[in-house]
Amino acid sequence: MSVLALNENNFEEEVLKSNNKVLVDFYADWCGPCKMMSPIIDEIAEEKQGIKVGKVNVDNNQELAIKYDVMSIPTIIVFENGVPKKTFIGVTDKNEILEQLS
Repeated sequence: MSVLALNENNFEEEVLKSNNKVLVDFYADWCGPCKMMSPIIDEIAEEKQGIKVGKVNVDNNQELAIKYDVMSIPTIIVFENGVPKKTFIGVTDKNEILEQLS
């Protein structure tokens, strides 16, 4: 499954109303650690069936970043039934993220 481009217009429908777990990567184009995490996020999207994966550009969606207390990037939040269940801040090991998606 490909990575969804999430924004303030589609976040509620794609994340909050989803019946599946949703991994959301809050990032910025200029962020070095975000660029390090990007291929990992893409791999997870391809490998994990039944999991929705999306990215939120914090520069373009500041209200979402504020709502979910994103103070530093990358921040990855795993949502389950529309509720944030686990948050990862900074560069994170792929296996650590996958454990939260099982």
